[in-house]
This record gives sequence, C-alpha cells and structure tokens, in this order.
Amino acid sequence: MSKRDYYEVLGVTKNANSKEIKQAYRKLAVKYHPDRNEGNKEAEEKFKEAAEAYEVLSNPEKKSRYDQFGHQGMSGSRGFGGFSNMSDIFEQHGDIFGDIFGSAFGRQSSSRRRHKGSDLRIRIKLTLKEIHEGVTKKIKIRRLCPHPETKYGTCTHCNGTGTITKIANTILGQMQTSSVCPYCQGTGKIITNRASGADAQGMVQKEELTEITIPAGVSEGMQLKIREKGNYAPFEGVPGDLLIVISEENHPELIREGKNLHYDLYISMPNAILGCQVEIPTITGKAKITIQNGVQSGKILRLKSKGITDIETRTKGDLLVHINIWTPEKINKEQKDFFTQQIGAKEFKPQPKNQKSFFEKVKEMFN
Repeated sequence: MSKRDYYEVLGVTKNANSKEIKQAYRKLAVKYHPDRNEGNKEAEEKFKEAAEAYEVLSNPEKKSRYDQFGHQGMSGSRGFGGFSNMSDIFEQHGDIFGDIFGSAFGRQSSSRRRHKGSDLRIRIKLTLKEIHEGVTKKIKIRRLCPHPETKYGTCTHCNGTGTITKIANTILGQMQTSSVCPYCQGTGKIITNRASGADAQGMVQKEELTEITIPAGVSEGMQLKIREKGNYAPFEGVPGDLLIVISEENHPELIREGKNLHYDLYISMPNAILGCQVEIPTITGKAKITIQNGVQSGKILRLKSKGITDIETRTKGDLLVHINIWTPEKINKEQKDFFTQQIGAKEFKPQPKNQKSFFEKVKEMFN
C-alpha cells in the first residue's frame, strides 16, 4: 500500500506556513491520541501517519526535500516516519502533547531527557549505472557502542528523574525551578562499573557491516538517512543516524544533466555525406543507431528512455546524441584534387536557410 501525500494527511496545502501545519497536527493528535482511543488500531495508525507527516513538514530542510523528491527523498528512514516506536513520537513532539493534554497525558513530555547518540556521515561513490538502477551495498562503519561490561545505575542526585528541583524564597513567595541534573546530564543514569578500555561514558568503538539500499535516481550531494545506525548514546540512550552522502562518478563518455544524458558523436565527412550505422555507449551497454545521409554537424538525435531513472516519477530520461563532423587537418594529393574540383559545385555549397539555428536546436532539445 503506497503512502498518502503528507499534505493530504494533515489536510493542508503546500503553501501552508509552520503555524498552520502545527495547528493541523495538533487537531489530529487530539482526535487520534492513543489515550483517547485505547485498543483502536485504526486510530493508532492514523496517529502514526500524522506524526510522520508532521515530522517532515515541520522541518524546513526535510520539507524542501519532500517537495522536490516526494517520499523517495525520505528513503533511509525505518518504521513509521523514521520513529522506532510510539515513545519516539512522544519524545519528539512532547511539547505539543503537553500543550494539548498536560504532561501526564503527553506521556513522554516529562523533564527526563532521552539522549541520542551523534550521527555518522559517510560518502559513497556511485556509477551512472548504479544511479540509474538503484543499488544495495554492504559497507563497514565504526561506531561507538556501550561496552558489554559497562553497568549503569539510577542517578542518586536526581533519583532517576533527570532534573534537579530547587525552591527559593522571594518577595513573591516560594519559587520552584527545575534544571537538568549536572551529574547525569538529564538521563537519570550514572555509570556504576566502567569496563577496562571503555571511555569515560563506558563506550568503545566497534566495526560493523551494514547493508544500505540506495534508490534509483539519486544525484551528487544528495543525503540519505538510515535511522539509528550512528553512534550509540551512553546511559541507554537512542543511537544516532547514519548519513549517506552521494558522490557521482564521472562516466568516461556520457555526461549527465538531470535525468538526461549527453553524448558527443564524431563522424567522418564521407559518413556524414553517405550516411552510416554507428555504435554508441549507453548507460547499460551499447546501442546501434543509423545516421542519415547528409546529416549536419550540430544535429541532435534523441534516444527516448535511454537516460537516468527519475527518483520521484520513476520515468526515464533521454540520451541526446550530438553529431559532430570531423574535418581532417591533413589530406593526400588525390583527396585534395577531388575537393578542389568540387569547389563551386552546387551540392557542396552551404544552404543554411534550411537548417535550424543554434537557439532553435536548444529550445527543441528541452521540449
């Protein structure tokens, strides 16, 4: 079953501002909140769907990527909206739930923070063929993980709440303030046994083999995210994300422009006059094309659907073959005599009035 459009899920237009997006999400959060629909699987799914839509549309960077690439641009996330479970939703949007229901009804909107590990970023080089077809790769990553012998216990300074509460007497009466516990950094946990070789937070580096799937149609500089494949967080927190930055290898003969490809084909003057069949490279191998007799230098042949797969529409671009007639710099006496005899001949006189201008060719190429 395909995902619904995020704007449709929240019931807003693409021009909706951040305030309108938040209001729409709050309305759905009230309607489908699990505490108001206990045991209702349909309501739970709609709650997750709304959270996923809000997670993307409330973030300017993610919203821009979604507007450009659709759901394909969000690939790399696991679970609903990239959330591992329901607790993740309450943790991420606790302020909204707290505003609507109060901290108790908002569940995870308490002061105790759930730490997230740092992200890892790697760059992967892809060939045009891999970009066109999509590819699954196995890569090695080194990330911080808790040492198996590291033991954690409840912070005695905040009793596991993650906050320190202080009461001060003022002229207005007693004022209560809460701040993050400086001993456990708001996690409510402390190390009770640090293993040998572990760092101050009980972590060690481990090498892991990870399989990543890259969708067809990605481009240079595009960034994909795989949730929870970054560094683990200490004190039983949430792992960070693995960010995959796409780097595109140059093809020896083809040049990419969006989903279209360009190829410069050089043919001899006799072949241009008489016509010929030539073999040209494509993204998946070779192709034979026929050059009509009398072809002019600068003509562009379009090979439909021989370009790159579009990441959003899944349609294929075209391969544009640019004809270039090669003129020899040196010829022998017999050849020179032949062309000398043709000077002034009607067949060899330029007839530009029958040819399209450069600007007309460019306009035609992109239509």
